[in-house]
Amino acid sequence: MVSIILRNRNEEEFIGFALQSICDHLPEAEVIIIDNNSTDDSMEIVKLFNTRLNIKTENMKDYTPGKALNYAAKISNFETILILSAHSQIVKLDLEYVKKLLEKNVAVFGNQTPIFRGKKITKRYIWSHFKDTEIGNMYSDIEDRFFLHNAFCFYNRDILLSYPFDEELPGKEDRYWARDAVSRGEQYFYSGKLEVNHYWTKNGATWKGLG
Repeated sequence: MVSIILRNRNEEEFIGFALQSICDHLPEAEVIIIDNNSTDDSMEIVKLFNTRLNIKTENMKDYTPGKALNYAAKISNFETILILSAHSQIVKLDLEYVKKLLEKNVAVFGNQTPIFRGKKITKRYIWSHFKDTEIGNMYSDIEDRFFLHNAFCFYNRDILLSYPFDEELPGKEDRYWARDAVSRGEQYFYSGKLEVNHYWTKNGATWKGLG
């Protein structure tokens, strides 16, 4: 079984795609949604899936990305945790393959196909990292640091409880977590065999440098 964490802030346009893809690929999963004071209809859309998925919802007023993830990990019930962006849609997933990788790696993240207003775009800037390869401890020459991405990333629960994300950071908590993991002598893993569609959002940090 899997606990899936989604962080939500006015994701009404795409959160339904994320949840439907969970229905299609991981229908028995526990879904934990940490909402950041949304003012749109995203949480109403979540309710449409209550009869199909085991969903827990929490609102976090004093929100940071790391704080949301750490809290969700603490209230999760299963050993395998997937952090999934609320504007990502699972396309390819082999859970047994992931679990085998997690026996030797502290995190496993997958490929992302950028979708800009309904159209697949050429992978540039940050998207150039997402290839059909397998890489341990991916390093980004673009960012000049270790590269891990929480839009589609698996962890063992015990690892996240032992090594939580930095709760003071406004973003990129995944990169700093990867840096610290490597400094402890551990390895994380990227696999192009796992894939999501990652949809463009106006305020999405990942989309800076588009085109």
